[in-house]
Amino acid sequence: MTQRYGKTGAACILTLLITLGGCTTGNWNDAPSSSSAPISEQAASVDLPRSKRGNPPFYEVYGVRYTVMQSSAGYREKGVASWYGKKFHGRDTSSGERYNMYAMTAAHKTLPLPTNVRVTNLETGKSIILRVNDRGPFVNGRLIDLSYVAAQELGVIANGTARVEVVALNGSSSRARQYSDSADEMYLQVGAFGEPGNAQKLADQLTSNGITKVLVHESRGETPKLFRVRVGPLNNIAEYDRLSQQVERLQMAKTHLVVESDS
Repeated sequence: MTQRYGKTGAACILTLLITLGGCTTGNWNDAPSSSSAPISEQAASVDLPRSKRGNPPFYEVYGVRYTVMQSSAGYREKGVASWYGKKFHGRDTSSGERYNMYAMTAAHKTLPLPTNVRVTNLETGKSIILRVNDRGPFVNGRLIDLSYVAAQELGVIANGTARVEVVALNGSSSRARQYSDSADEMYLQVGAFGEPGNAQKLADQLTSNGITKVLVHESRGETPKLFRVRVGPLNNIAEYDRLSQQVERLQMAKTHLVVESDS
């Protein structure tokens, strides 16, 4: 599985996202009655394994870098909540799930995916429990993006935003995961081409300028087929930053992070 985290925006929000995988649209409908059931305190306390998508060491949107938290334990923050709805209904979220506007979910920029949180409207005192499964909102001053039904439950629909407090609940992706402990591999992607000869030409240019570990990755199961020029696998974020700056000084191309997992 491949996740792309570019400097210019998110793959489906992001969504990125985060990036993130390819967004899908179309006629996809879930009945509200089957999706909008609240999450109980007991269910929210269950430990949630991290999703295979949406949890890179970092990602960049509109030139801003966001570092994904290794643990949600102890997280508590106040800020502004907004909501997103029909436009994104049925599209992939950063975690790989489809966004369902009638489900009790939300998007957050840095919490591990998924994370169960309690969101309290500071103006009314009403609280709900949500599962964070997406990345965003990428608007200045916004802390969390609520699904349509969550915003409705919390009384946010009318004004569009509300001051809230977000608290991560026990068991929500709380086991810290070091990047080096995962099976994922991190690459610096420099370019993507439809012709293998063009990809190899760029790879040769990088190598001739002293950059090592350059490879051409041939896509599988994609139409049209793409040949991606990458550097890696990389050991850590510091190596990514160093190589990214080196490539940018060569004025060859803009780079972005790619995370490859074993499934």
